[in-house]
Amino acid sequence: MLNPTYRGRFSVAPMLDWTTRHCRYFHRQFTQCSLLYTEMITAPAILHAKYDLLDYDPCENPVALQLGGSDPAQLAACAKLVADRGYAEINLNVGCPSDRVQNGMFGACLMSKAELVAQCVEAMAQVVKIPITVKHRIGIDQLDSYEFLCDFIEKIQPYCQDFIIHARKAWLSGLSPKENREIPPLDYERVYQLKRDFPHLNISINGGIKTLAEIKHHLQFVDGVMVGREAYQNPSLLSEIDLQIFGQNQPLVTARQAVEKMLPYIEQQLSQGIYLNHIVRHMLGVFQQCRGARQWRRHLSENACKQGAGIEVVEQALKFVT
Repeated sequence: MLNPTYRGRFSVAPMLDWTTRHCRYFHRQFTQCSLLYTEMITAPAILHAKYDLLDYDPCENPVALQLGGSDPAQLAACAKLVADRGYAEINLNVGCPSDRVQNGMFGACLMSKAELVAQCVEAMAQVVKIPITVKHRIGIDQLDSYEFLCDFIEKIQPYCQDFIIHARKAWLSGLSPKENREIPPLDYERVYQLKRDFPHLNISINGGIKTLAEIKHHLQFVDGVMVGREAYQNPSLLSEIDLQIFGQNQPLVTARQAVEKMLPYIEQQLSQGIYLNHIVRHMLGVFQQCRGARQWRRHLSENACKQGAGIEVVEQALKFVT
């Protein structure tokens, strides 16, 4: 049975260097209901960093933090810190195929170590009350049968009720992370079948989803949909999510309104020494299909990175858009 009240009914995927706290604050201007994910942060980084990697604005909530790691004790220690900071969920990365991630023994390579993943999830679940979720692929390398995928789920489900599944397998060698997002074919039906075979679990689907119509279609078969690059490159997609997916009858926020709502935040961040480009680079695609979108992008790209760039750069860029 599908879960129409699942908190992850729609979410924006964790994307390294993209879903920063500034990006999430911007996305939150369009949607109050969507679950937003942080970039992946490794457990050792959280435990040993010289600065606060868990910092975020409460206005971003609900926010899920994606963890990378494979040491149950380290992950449990991080889980306590994350829960204490008010995050809505902790997600274990078992999907990233990059060499750097593999060398750290986390990401997609962990799909071949289901018992270890189960130990990691159990260790975190024992110390926090917020949900622990797992994001993974449908398979890796030659381990790509449906039976392998079911065995992976079965070993972890005693400790985890929420799985977010990228509907492509991953090749751990021979393909770049970008190629792993494009070359292995999508197999949505395999994810649908998982939901049929594990109806008591919350199953979300990820991979290649770009339109509101596609989101609605997938929600006929699974509990949640996660969208990545399309939400980042065309953030106005998020404007209809609360109404169309969550049934919230609130006025839609236009692209211009979202940018204008960001201005006080930008000024506050600039006063704390944050560079303008660190914020507005996440806003470049907001005016897709609008007249003046190219000038908007060009003005921000050319001027936001200049020394001393201030709010006037955004205000001037807005004048190009009609």
